Amino acid sequence: MDLFDRCSVLVFYTAAVFVLIHSCRGQSEVIGPLQPVVALIGDDIILPCNLDPVMNALDMAVEWARLDLNPRFVLVWRDGVELESKKHPSYTNRTSLFTDELKNGNISLKISKVKLSDEGTYKCFVPELKRQTTVKLVVGK
Repeated sequence: MDLFDRCSVLVFYTAAVFVLIHSCRGQSEVIGPLQPVVALIGDDIILPCNLDPVMNALDMAVEWARLDLNPRFVLVWRDGVELESKKHPSYTNRTSLFTDELKNGNISLKISKVKLSDEGTYKCFVPELKRQTTVKLVVGK
């Protein structure tokens, strides 16, 4: 490979790295806890989920789901409102986001009056960012 070819390859790789860095800039990660959340039956609990670095999530879609359920959603937030019709019936009137905290990147899920059947792995997903995390909930008696 002559000098011109080497320079061309170097320019190509430099441009590719620049594009990757530029396209990832400003992208938040969806961060959850490393340890399971533990609750007792009847407790009100929070499944932590945050955007890091902080981004305003008020106008973003946020989906909380349990993949073992049908329908799988325990909360769907789109266009600044919760879509109750998408929610699994066992979570009706028991799940919510902290809407005043969405602007701070807090997309944590509150589950009220925890039931034994709430135990499982929850997925916190932000479609716009194509990012997700999981949170495990363990329920004791």
